[in-house]
Parts: sequence; C-alpha cells; structure tokens
Amino acid sequence: MSTASHVREDWLATTVEPAIEPALPIVDPHHHLWDSPGRYDRPGWRYLLDELLADVTGSGHDIRATVYVQSTRSFLRADGPEAMRGVNETEFANGVGAMCASGRYGAIRVCAGIVGVADLRLGDAVRPVLEAHIRAGGERFRGIRDIATWDPDPALLNPAYTPPEDMLNSPGFRAGIAQLHALGLSFDAWLYFHQIPRLVSLARAFPALPIVLNHCGGILGIGRYAGRREEVFAAWSAHLRDLATCPNVMMKLGGLGMRLPGFGFEERGRAPSSAELAQAWKPWMETIIELFGASRCMFESNFPVDKGGFAYGIGWNAMKRIASGASEAEKADLFRRSAARFYRLPGLD
Repeated sequence: MSTASHVREDWLATTVEPAIEPALPIVDPHHHLWDSPGRYDRPGWRYLLDELLADVTGSGHDIRATVYVQSTRSFLRADGPEAMRGVNETEFANGVGAMCASGRYGAIRVCAGIVGVADLRLGDAVRPVLEAHIRAGGERFRGIRDIATWDPDPALLNPAYTPPEDMLNSPGFRAGIAQLHALGLSFDAWLYFHQIPRLVSLARAFPALPIVLNHCGGILGIGRYAGRREEVFAAWSAHLRDLATCPNVMMKLGGLGMRLPGFGFEERGRAPSSAELAQAWKPWMETIIELFGASRCMFESNFPVDKGGFAYGIGWNAMKRIASGASEAEKADLFRRSAARFYRLPGLD
C-alpha cells in the first residue's frame, strides 16, 4: 500500500504564496529523483532534474544546494550482482550533480551530496559495495540509507522495502555499520517512532558514527494509530528525549506531507497554506528543536514524496513560520549549516 499521496498539480495550484524571507540561504538535505518505476506505489511518476528545478525556481526561496537520498529503485542496475545494483543510482545522481556544477542550470548545486543504498545486513561483505559507491559518487558521496521501517500493520508498509523488525539490532547489520564507519561515511535512518529505541542502541554502540534520523522520527497517524495522536506524541517525544542524549545523532525536520502522519491535508478540496501546515507541524518540530538544538536539526523538503500534501514553496514557508522566533544563527543552522556540516558540503557551512 502506498505511504505517499498522489501528486496533483492542479490541486497544488489552488494555494499560492510569495516566499517568506526569500533571501535566507537554504540547503535542502533530502530529496529524490525517479522516472516511472512502473511498480510499487509510484507507477508512471517522473521527477527528474527539470521537475525539481521547476519546483525550486517557482518557489521564490534561495535554495543553494541539495542532497540526493536513495530513491525508489528507478535507477538500479538491471544486471550484475544484486548487492551492487544500487551503485548505478549513485552514478546517476553524480551525473546530475556534475550537470549542475557546470552552472548551466543556475546557481543551485543539485545533488551536491549523495546518500546511496546498500544492504548493510551483508556485514563485512558490504565493504566492496560501499567502496564502489565511493568511486561512483566521487567527491559527492556521503553515506547510506538502509530503510528500517517496520510495523505489524500492513497499511504502514511500503512493499518495496521489507526489513525485519530487529534489523538494527542484528549482528549482520551491526557489522555492516562498522564498515560504514570505517570508511568515514554517515547513516541516514528511516524508521517509525516506536523503533527509535533501536536507533538509540545503535547510536550508543557506534558513538563516532554520524547518524541523521529522517522525517521527524517516523510519526504515525493512520492505520492502527488513527485517532491516537496524544498517545503517539507522548511515546514519540519520550523516545526522542533518549535519542537526543546521543551527540552523534541529528534530525531532519520534514516528511510530514506523506500520508503516514495522518494530517490529511491531501484529502481537502484546496491545498493547504503555510499557516495551516505550520499550525499542524509546530508541536512536533518545536519539540525536536528543543530536544536537539538548532545545530543538530535541519529542515528538509522530502520532495517529491511530500508533494502529495503541499507545494514546495509552501512547505518552506511553513518551516520559516515555525522558525520565526529563532535567532539568525539558529535559522542559519536549521536551514543551511546543520545540513552542510553533516553532509560535508564545502562553502555552504
């Protein structure tokens, strides 16, 4: 079952806003690119450089650079060893990065950082895969995301990824993480809120490994979590409080345009305004910032997945509304510097 909402350009066009603080430099640390996977939850969906640039330039926000995060199997190599097929995606993203570095597409540096995919459960055997990613991504390759989202409710699962419940604790995965750390790479974690204690254990076992938890820590509000918002918030915030004690962990604030959190904006007749998004997101995002501090938090677009729930510029406006009371230094961290530090993006920190 799809965990994302279908993108409707005509629906998104029902709400238009000028950019708030248009001169504030932004690094978007989480987006995807893909082309008609033809399976799973996004058949026939194209989102490549042209589509991303249209969203960015049309938003009015000053997006300086982006980080590409492993996508939906669009660009896996069609043949060769299974473990190596994701390296092709890194080659693709590096090509996009090279295109934008030419300046022919404006000042933005799309794919300035690349996060690839590898099965870390391979343990020590994942090292040649990681080394192949490093070669394919050149100066842009930064780390791996190995999706761990698990729940007993099938409505919350993406059929493209079927990790076991105990993946983060398994000996093979831990051995793979050790190889990731040995090569100076980072780990993007994507899991659900009730799995955060497993990430705490991982972060404490590898205290020097840079880890960033995606999408506000996997808030759920559909399926068996529908109508349990206060209960979910209490458990989620308690788990994050533990995670915040791990200094090697940072947070990505975004991903709330997916169906998973259950805000339901995609079901309305009109696309949401940034004020409406900010009101819904504020309790969650402010809690994260209070626990981790601005220097360990980065706003993200999660486009085009979140595009099912709001337009690109509207999302950044909502995040700017949430950060309106922050100092200039804190805003610089939230919108640019935290991402630039984590992903080692020279000239942007």
